[in-house]
Amino acid sequence: MDTPAAPPSGLPPAGPPPVGLPLDGDGYPAPSGVARRPAGTAESARANRRWWDAAAPAYLAEHGADLGDVDFLWCPEGLREADAHLLGDVAGRRVLEVGCGSAPCARWLRRAGAEVVALDLSAGMLARAAELGRATGLAVPLLQADAGALPLAGAAFDVVCSAFGGLPFVADADGALVEVARVLRPGGRFVASVNHPFRWPLPDSPDPADLQVTSSYFDRTPYVETGEDGATVYAEHHRTVGDWVRAVVGAGLVVEDLLEPEWTPGRTQEWGQWSPARGALVPGTLVLVCAKPR
Repeated sequence: MDTPAAPPSGLPPAGPPPVGLPLDGDGYPAPSGVARRPAGTAESARANRRWWDAAAPAYLAEHGADLGDVDFLWCPEGLREADAHLLGDVAGRRVLEVGCGSAPCARWLRRAGAEVVALDLSAGMLARAAELGRATGLAVPLLQADAGALPLAGAAFDVVCSAFGGLPFVADADGALVEVARVLRPGGRFVASVNHPFRWPLPDSPDPADLQVTSSYFDRTPYVETGEDGATVYAEHHRTVGDWVRAVVGAGLVVEDLLEPEWTPGRTQEWGQWSPARGALVPGTLVLVCAKPR
């Protein structure tokens, strides 16, 4: 397969240190301001790379146990690939994971017999992925790259997946999905979980008592956090359900299913605004299940 392998050291390519991102008491970057304003492709990628490099230790300390070292969790609702089988039989298949983070999904896929490449924007996340690959004995090739510009050969993969990976942080979702379609073989499968678009107009709170519309569902203006100098340090982009469908179709893929996972019975884990009480009322995740025509 014409794809890059991990460096001999097992470490991801070096990235710039997250200079100028002071951390809050919880270990996450502390923004100086929050705005709703445009944020372009290069600006979003640069900001989110630095943010995730700085946030990786706190994020994994908070969520690492839930994510697992070798597991495939699609969403905070608790849907797992072992139960959902959205990717089909991956044994012997070539799989690209986009936005792999510390790569528990990629290691799960390798254990299931897949040949996997795990891609993420953040060197901080990939460093932890390399550590866990060595610790579990399930190392996978790691690639630091932007989801919107995949440095990979065309038609190289049977499956592309993304479990809350880079797509919500990419300014040009249409372009990113064109890239996904390019690297997929005819007949290949693409499955991605993203923030449910219905989250956008609601408060970022796990308490169902806070469920009220506070902004327009149709306002696509990005959510941007800024530093003391006014520069973007984090950017998240909103698309409606229709936007996602049009992006998939525009990339030449076929939508086979749209899943809105319900909260897993007995699951008590809260994850930001996701909670059992809120999850019983409104969806928090949208899963795009797609295929590339033969």
